[in-house]
Amino acid sequence: MGTTTLIFLSYHFSTLFLCLSYTKSQAYDPEQAILLRIRQYWQSPPPLNQWSPSISSSHCSWPGVNCTNSSITGLHFTNMNIIGTIPPFICDLKNLTVLDFYNNSFVGMFPVALFSCSKLQYLSLSQNYFAGAIPEDIDGFSGLSVLDLSGNNFTGNVPAAIGRLQELKKLGLDQNQFNGTYPPEIGNLSNLEELSMAYNDFLPSSLPFSFTQLKQLRWLWMSASNLIGEIPETVGEMVALEHLDLSRNKLEGNIPSSLFMLKNLSIMYLFRNRLCGEIPHVVEALKLVELDLSDNNLTGKIPDDFGKLQNLSVLNLFYNQFSGEIPESVGRLPALKRFSLFSNNLSGVLPPELGRHSMLETVEASSNKLTGRLPEFICNGGKLLGVAAFDNNLHGELPESLGNCSSLLMVSISHNSFTGNVPVGLWTSSNLIYLMLSDNLFAGELPDEVSGNLKRLEISNNRFSGKIPIGASWRNLTVFNASNNLFSGIVPQELTVPPLLTTLLLDRNQLSGAIPSDIVSWKSLTTLNMSQNQLSGQIPKEIGFLPNLLQLDLSGNRFSGQIPPEFSSLKCTFLNLSSNNLTGEIPISLENTAYKSSFLNNPGLCTRSSLLSLNLCHSNTQKSIKSSTQFIALISSILATAFVLVLLLSLFVIRVYQKKLILNSPWKLTSFQKLDFTESDILPGLTETNLIGTGGSGKVYRVSVQRSGLVAVKRIRSDKLDQKLEKQFHAEVQILGRIRHFNIVKLLCYIYNEDSKLLVYEYMERSSLDQWLHVKKRLTNVSGSACLDWPTRFRIAVGAAQGLSYLHHGCSPPIIHRDVKSSNILLDSAFNAKIADFGLAKLLVEKGEASASVMAGSFGYIAPEYVNTVKVNEKIDVYSFGVVLLELTTGKEAPFGDEDTCLAKWAWRHMSEGRPIVNALDKEITESSYLDEMIIVFKLGVKCTSKLPSDRPSMREVLRVLGQYNYPVVNGLKNRGRDSHVTPFILSSKNGRASDSDENV
Repeated sequence: MGTTTLIFLSYHFSTLFLCLSYTKSQAYDPEQAILLRIRQYWQSPPPLNQWSPSISSSHCSWPGVNCTNSSITGLHFTNMNIIGTIPPFICDLKNLTVLDFYNNSFVGMFPVALFSCSKLQYLSLSQNYFAGAIPEDIDGFSGLSVLDLSGNNFTGNVPAAIGRLQELKKLGLDQNQFNGTYPPEIGNLSNLEELSMAYNDFLPSSLPFSFTQLKQLRWLWMSASNLIGEIPETVGEMVALEHLDLSRNKLEGNIPSSLFMLKNLSIMYLFRNRLCGEIPHVVEALKLVELDLSDNNLTGKIPDDFGKLQNLSVLNLFYNQFSGEIPESVGRLPALKRFSLFSNNLSGVLPPELGRHSMLETVEASSNKLTGRLPEFICNGGKLLGVAAFDNNLHGELPESLGNCSSLLMVSISHNSFTGNVPVGLWTSSNLIYLMLSDNLFAGELPDEVSGNLKRLEISNNRFSGKIPIGASWRNLTVFNASNNLFSGIVPQELTVPPLLTTLLLDRNQLSGAIPSDIVSWKSLTTLNMSQNQLSGQIPKEIGFLPNLLQLDLSGNRFSGQIPPEFSSLKCTFLNLSSNNLTGEIPISLENTAYKSSFLNNPGLCTRSSLLSLNLCHSNTQKSIKSSTQFIALISSILATAFVLVLLLSLFVIRVYQKKLILNSPWKLTSFQKLDFTESDILPGLTETNLIGTGGSGKVYRVSVQRSGLVAVKRIRSDKLDQKLEKQFHAEVQILGRIRHFNIVKLLCYIYNEDSKLLVYEYMERSSLDQWLHVKKRLTNVSGSACLDWPTRFRIAVGAAQGLSYLHHGCSPPIIHRDVKSSNILLDSAFNAKIADFGLAKLLVEKGEASASVMAGSFGYIAPEYVNTVKVNEKIDVYSFGVVLLELTTGKEAPFGDEDTCLAKWAWRHMSEGRPIVNALDKEITESSYLDEMIIVFKLGVKCTSKLPSDRPSMREVLRVLGQYNYPVVNGLKNRGRDSHVTPFILSSKNGRASDSDENV
């Protein structure tokens, strides 16, 4: 090759290199490079994995990216499930005006690095897990028009500097843990349109007068923010106000008359305060849509001017002391849907045209002094869900239109003077769940079929006659009270079908024949009263097998034969078999003074005990064991006293309970998040078809909410709670509702009334860990599910550890879960672990151990010291979590082993006997590349289940051990690499043997 040729080739290669360099420099975009760094920083969560030049060369088209003139001006990361912290270099994007991090899992302190975003106008950190104080120099965001910090864990004071953000139009501070003060300087934000400070524990403070200077403010939300004092009259100067919520505070004094003069006001919530006096009579706030003044001490009359509120859809005035008549004009309001006036002193009639001009949904007027009839057109709009008008002086026949109201869910009109026949359509209404007609003057017969959805039917103290329907579907019935009527015929076999029946009262009727013996479905029955009828035959022995029966009254009938020996198993607080034709000996277990009046007027009965006023059986034998009888008498007397006390308490509770109704104390909602649904969206979904789980404290339903998608609803009946723990339960729910951590299931709200408590949680798509981990449950509960691989199991272990560590070390006071188990570790769509079910949680109000009133937990997970001492501290959760680690590594269930052992003891024995740990691991997932980690986690599980609490690590130490391995980061937990030093305590065992401190596990 010649010199000329070499020069030629050299020239062309140089030219080609320059061209390639020029092309590369032209393609390089510094903003795109920053976006790729952000994606890498967060480990490419979806949909940020679409941030790739190979997918789209223009980063302005990438998800969440907004550009102006080809430069990035906005980043929207809403609902992307991003975990970790905000990268400090994000402000290298110099033209950013919008940053939206709404509803992710960001952690850490307030991201002060964002102060470098000099052009920022919109910043939302809402619904994350930021903590600590807001910086004192928050006014560094001088150009902000929107600052939304709601739904985090911020604490301390709101700094005064926030009042210097003069461009601010929206300020969101609600749903945090602020426990200091908020500055009156907020009143200097002359451009502010929205101010949200609700659900915080601010120090008690009056509503600052300076806030009423906010002339542009449209939205003021300060519910549950510890407001005291009076509402200033100057609130009427807030002329732009549309939404005012000062509910759930301790406000006193009168409602300012100026408040009802606000022309733009559409929402006014002042409920659950201590307001008094009369409602202002002049009402010019004609745009009002919802008005809730309930649960105060208001007096006087309902203003006639309410009849001018043509847009009003919700009027709640219950739990006050209003008197006088209800203005007729209220019945003509065209938009009225919810009308609640119960528990006042109102008189006169319900507005006759109520429901005629609007799509009325609920009418609640119980516990007043109302007279007259139910309005004829009450269901004219076809949307009526419920009517509660009990405890009044209403009379006449029910309107026929009520029988044509297919939308009805409940009717409660007990304790009135209604007469005539009940419209047939009401009995058979397809959606009807609750029907309460007791204590009236109704007559007539029940139809052959009643609604198959009925759960509660109360028709006592009327004049109903004929037979109890035998063709009716009673399957869903829980309470049937038909006492003191004129029913005749037999007790139908169909009444033995409902498995959830708790109360059956048929006393004081004219029933005859035998009691059906096929009553095996009555497993939930607590009260059975068929007294004062004409029933005959033998008493079914099957009654003695009813596990929950507390009150049994069959007196005043014609029963014959012996008292079934099976009655010895009954644990009734009340028993009455008097005035029958029973013969033979009384079962020994019933021979005590608690039942002294239970067998009277049965001439053929006898007893071996002198404690009962009956004929003695074998009197000669009785004399020979007189001393023994006296001793038994003493013991029986003591027991009798206890039974009587329980009896009196039970009768009182039953009496109160029978007067309650879902609409008696209507459903109330306490939210812990910003919601886009109400209780009316949740209640219809509580059906058996939506049931996804049942536990000791209640049932869990999957409910579809149109805007929010799916939520999980746990229903707890009030009678499941010990009354002594009622207040503590409410306090704990309030605190648990404010816990914000990625690895703890979000409690969205708490809905309750006298009958039930509903806890509404975020829905977890992958159900619980146990349904993926254990073969038997996996086959039956998670159709087609694959076995979880080790990296997924490890990530679940880390997530659950982080949740428990937060409860123990990040909450003040610490929270002890008390029921950690694999079924209470729920999994989202990406298999992120979240701790759930805080029904047994205990707050350690004082440092150190606390005693629980009862032992809680599940077999196989309960720490040994908890069984013996019922002492509560963090180490009982550590023990339970150790069992979960053993489940994850072995695939075995917690109760694994014989009757004297469990998984924790089995694991310790496996190690102490020197057997290879690898033999204990789950054969479905053992791969050589994971064995080291699995063995370490197995050893950690054994360490956590040490018999001595002092030998167990804290959850913080557990987390430190799990943090040694380079699986995906969870909630900001940093990886340290596979070669990092593992915390020494986990390696204290040698050659796979348990350490000496573990020998008594």
